[in-house]
Amino acid sequence: MSIQGIIFDCDGTLADTMPFHWQAWQTVVARYGLEFSEERFYSLGGVPSRDILKMLSSEQGIEIDPLAVAKEKEAAYLPLLPGVKPIQRVAEIAWANHGKIPMAVASGGTRSGIGQVLAHLGIRHLFEAVVTSEDVVHQKPAPDIFLEAAARIEVAPIHCRAYEDTDLGMQAIRSAGMEAVDVRELIAQTARR
Repeated sequence: MSIQGIIFDCDGTLADTMPFHWQAWQTVVARYGLEFSEERFYSLGGVPSRDILKMLSSEQGIEIDPLAVAKEKEAAYLPLLPGVKPIQRVAEIAWANHGKIPMAVASGGTRSGIGQVLAHLGIRHLFEAVVTSEDVVHQKPAPDIFLEAAARIEVAPIHCRAYEDTDLGMQAIRSAGMEAVDVRELIAQTARR
C-alpha cells in the first residue's frame, strides 16, 4: 500500500500536552466534586472534554453544564501552554514529510485549543488541514475524524497513515481503513536505542 497522506493526532502524539491537561482536569473536577482518576483520564484520550463531563455527570448524579465546564477546563489548561513541548520523534516525522506529502491533524480537542498548541510549537504550517471535535458528530473511537481529515487532504483513507497515542484513537484509525502507528511504541523504540 503506498502512503499518500499522513494524519496525526495532536495531544500526546505531536505535543506532550497530556500532563498539562490532567493538571487542568484536577482543578475542574475538584471544583464540582466529580471523581475522575488519572488512569481513566488517560484511557479516554481523544474523547472531547464535553463528552467526558456528560459521562461523569450522568454516572455520579452531579448536575453540571458539560459545555460550560468544558470551557472552564480549557481556561485552566491554556495558561499551562508555555510548558508544552513537542513529542520529538513524531514532530520529526511531520517535518521530514512537509512539502512531500499532504498532512493533517485529527484531534478530539477544540479548534481554538489545538490551533494554539500547533502555533506554540511552530508547526501549524506543516498541515494542510486541522480537524477537531467540532468538525464531526461522532468522536473517537468512531472513524469520522480521521475520515474527515483524509477528505480534506484529498487522499483515500486506504492510502493514509495515521499516528495516535491512545487505544481509542488506534481503534478509530483502523475503523477508517488506514495504516495505524502507535506513538507509544515509537517512543519506546526510540528510548531503547
